[in-house]
Amino acid sequence: MASIALFFLHLLFLLSIFQSSLATRRLTELVQNSSPLLQYHNGALLTGDISVNLIWYGNFKPSQKAIITDFITSLSSATLKSQIQPSVATWWKTTDKYYSKTKKPSLRLGKQVSDPDCSLGKSLSDKHLLQLAAKGEPTNAVNIVLTAKDVAVSRFCSGRCGTHGHGSSSIVKGKSNKFAYIWVGNSETQCPGQCAWPFHQPIYGPQGAPLIAPNNDVGVDGMVINLATLLAGTATNPFGNGYYQGDAGAPLEAASSCSGVYGKGAYPGYAGDLLVEPTTGASFNAHGTNGRKYLLPALFDPSTSECSTLV
Repeated sequence: MASIALFFLHLLFLLSIFQSSLATRRLTELVQNSSPLLQYHNGALLTGDISVNLIWYGNFKPSQKAIITDFITSLSSATLKSQIQPSVATWWKTTDKYYSKTKKPSLRLGKQVSDPDCSLGKSLSDKHLLQLAAKGEPTNAVNIVLTAKDVAVSRFCSGRCGTHGHGSSSIVKGKSNKFAYIWVGNSETQCPGQCAWPFHQPIYGPQGAPLIAPNNDVGVDGMVINLATLLAGTATNPFGNGYYQGDAGAPLEAASSCSGVYGKGAYPGYAGDLLVEPTTGASFNAHGTNGRKYLLPALFDPSTSECSTLV
C-alpha cells in the first residue's frame, strides 16, 4: 500500500509542475480526472473565421507536414460529410457546446512559414516561441509553432509537451490586437515516453504495450495528440479567462481535463477501447481527410459534465 501511495503522490507532483504559459499538455497523460467541472471566467473565446497558420521550425519531411496539414483541414465542418465516421470534424464539434451566446469559430488552414535552418538556433525560450508565432497572421488567427525533433525548447519534456498563449500584434489605428498561438514539439528522440504516449512505452505508471501510430510516425502522431489538446484549449480559453478549472497559471481545459482518455473504458495506463486498422494494426479513433486516421483526446462536454470520446 505504501508503494501505491508513493506512486500516486509522484503523479500528483508531476501534475503540479508550474507552467508560465496559459496551458500545457501535461506529461501525466496516464492520469484522468473523472469529474472535471470547467468554469467560465467571462473572457473572450475564439469566434468567427479563424486562420490556422503553421510555422515549421527545423527540418520536417513533406510526409510529416502532410500529417499535420491534413489534420487541420479535417477540423472544418465543411469536411464533415466527406469524412468517414467517427471523424475529426465530429470530434471538433464538441467545442461548439461552449458557444451558447457567441459565434462559433470556423477554422481554415492559413499560411505556412518554414524555417528549416533554425534562424534562432536550436535551443529556444518562450520569448523565441512568441517571436516565431508572430510570423503568422496578426488577427483572427491561431499561429502554431512546430519544432523539429532536434530542437530543444525551454521545459520541453521536463514540464510540458506543448503550450498555448497569446501575443499582441502591431498597433493599428491606436488599437493593439491579440492573436492566439500554440507551440508543439516533436518528441520522437527527446521524450517519446512522456509526450508521445500511448505510441511509446511510458516512463512512469503502468507499463502497457505501446500502440501502433496511425500514420506510422510516433513523433508526429504524438504531436497531433498534443496539438489537438491545445487547439481545444485555445478555442475555449484563448486569453486565460475563458473556460478552465483550477489555477489560471496551469489550468485544466477542454481536453487536458480529460487527460489520458481516448476511448471508452480508459483507465490509468490504458487509452481505452479504440479502432484498429486491420492491415497495419494501428490504433485510432478518428477519420480525417485524404484517408487519414488519427488518435484524438477526449473532450469535456459541458452539456453532460463528462469526458466525451468518439469511440
